[in-house]
Amino acid sequence: MNILDKIIEYKKVEVEQAKVSTSIEDLKKRPLFAKPTLSLKQFLLDETKTGIIAEYKRQSPSKGVINNTNTVEEITAAYTHYGASGISVLTDNHFFGGCLADLEAATINHIPLLRKDFMIDEYQLVEAKAYGASVILLIAACLTPQRVKELAIAAKDLGLEVLLEIHNKEELGHICDAVDLVGVNNRNLKDFVVNVEASAQLIKEIPKNKIAIAESGINNTDTIVFLRKDGFKGFLIGEHFMKQLNPTIAFADFVTELKTKAE
Repeated sequence: MNILDKIIEYKKVEVEQAKVSTSIEDLKKRPLFAKPTLSLKQFLLDETKTGIIAEYKRQSPSKGVINNTNTVEEITAAYTHYGASGISVLTDNHFFGGCLADLEAATINHIPLLRKDFMIDEYQLVEAKAYGASVILLIAACLTPQRVKELAIAAKDLGLEVLLEIHNKEELGHICDAVDLVGVNNRNLKDFVVNVEASAQLIKEIPKNKIAIAESGINNTDTIVFLRKDGFKGFLIGEHFMKQLNPTIAFADFVTELKTKAE
């Protein structure tokens, strides 16, 4: 059993436990559920911003603890201030050390929030909306094309945008009308090996009406400049900033360097 399989098996149990603990009706009573969502698509197309979806992530199965000192409020405020187009918040607890409270804490910022988790059930979509997400992630590697379609439609009904993550050509068939954005994960979730060339290879196959986002393994501004030329509008970067001694300064410096190269 690979890492992804282990995560999904655990997630199935976790979701069932959550359903017992908090009903959908109770989730819908939370104040953030009624709050209008922000469009990640619009923020990514805003040329005054960077196109970066900056991530708040405490740990990962492959790297262990990445950052357990800087607060969500501190980091996400800096991401927003220095021009991020969106913020991704890891909410998986068992493998990544995150939680829904992290997502809620990030709502202090006026910016689209992506709930990054392993979404397998409609219940999780309601959770995402109730804790302040504007966008949810669907991972092709752990869902059938039919299940992607069902979850994407359910998310749209809640007013959420949908980012579908793919890794290879075989997963292109998971793209459907209800998907707003298509992310190419340069990290293979089955073995966690990173290959940035994956983005360059798959961008040509992604429908032109879907905003393309490059994910994982992006740790320098040259890579973004290269991928922009290929047609990518968004760049999801998590570990690179979070592992720095001061993530806020690291992000600010990265953005300054990126703007200089774009001139």
